[in-house]
Amino acid sequence: MADTLARGHRVLLAQDEAGTAVGFIEASIRNDYVNGTETSPVAFIEGLYVEPAQRRRGVARALVVEIAAWGRARGCSELASDSPIGNVEAHAFHRALGFAEAERVVCFCKPLNDDRGG
Repeated sequence: MADTLARGHRVLLAQDEAGTAVGFIEASIRNDYVNGTETSPVAFIEGLYVEPAQRRRGVARALVVEIAAWGRARGCSELASDSPIGNVEAHAFHRALGFAEAERVVCFCKPLNDDRGG
């Protein structure tokens, strides 16, 4: 966590009335290319989680609203995020908050000690 904060990321923790942690959001300001965006810098949601029992109560929405304000205060005009291709619940959540799907990407990686071409 110290490294995340040292890199300038913003981390917010959501708590219930008893002070128990029920969710968090981590965001950064990205200056490199962000898929689907047209401007730079871009506020980017790196991670978002809400305890299953606390979902559909506005916790995630409130966290995203705070991150959007944080991004605007740092000169961003876009907020971006990503999600695994099969996480349809996350896709629906993003759409409900006004995000538009920008593209679908399949990422590849290979070890450099693999002698099959490269």
